[in-house]
Amino acid sequence: MEHTNVLFSIGPLQVTSTVVSMWGIILVLTLLSYLATRKLKDVPGPLQNLAEMAVEKLQSFFADSLGVKHMRKYFPIFATFFIFIIVSNYSGLLPGVGHLKGMAQPTASLSVTAGLGVVAFFTTHIIGVRERGLKRYAVSFAKPLYLCVLMLPLNLIEQFIRPMSLALRLYGNMYGEETVTEQLYEIFPIGAPLIMQVLSLLFCLLQALVFTMLLSIYVSEAVEEEE
Repeated sequence: MEHTNVLFSIGPLQVTSTVVSMWGIILVLTLLSYLATRKLKDVPGPLQNLAEMAVEKLQSFFADSLGVKHMRKYFPIFATFFIFIIVSNYSGLLPGVGHLKGMAQPTASLSVTAGLGVVAFFTTHIIGVRERGLKRYAVSFAKPLYLCVLMLPLNLIEQFIRPMSLALRLYGNMYGEETVTEQLYEIFPIGAPLIMQVLSLLFCLLQALVFTMLLSIYVSEAVEEEE
């Protein structure tokens, strides 16, 4: 069960540690983005060089599923998803962060991953309508037309299951990883925690890649033209 840690209230609105963690991550990412791009140089400094390398790697990754044309057009959306998720995942490695501790890891909260799933849902269909037009995009859910009575409800159900699966997969993996690590800390305080931290570096990256890769595949299907 997800642990809720209310830090303070603003009127009837309760502010949890998850919300504060998200605010902190957004603030840090905004600051780093500003510092990395405010004075772009032909010979980049360390921060600009790191940012350019990250952008190139992500562009190559998304181009494989989206194609170069759509990748260039919608890259900021997918890069934002990836960067926010991976930083949120890695925040769980910081001391004092965890659902049983003071601050919360955002992606170990179902409310956060559900929000990401909802945004992914609207992102997919807004791009689909923008690229193909409302009528053609809507008709695509009923194809092949001779099976439209069967295919339409199945395709619509699939569209609503996709964001749910994205949210539950990310939440379940991150919450489970966090819980297992905390239990190992208690049972094997020496050795095992270090091994888990190293494995978590790869695991957190993998979860961010899986979420954004699946989203890029969904968008690729939404903009795909019928032959």
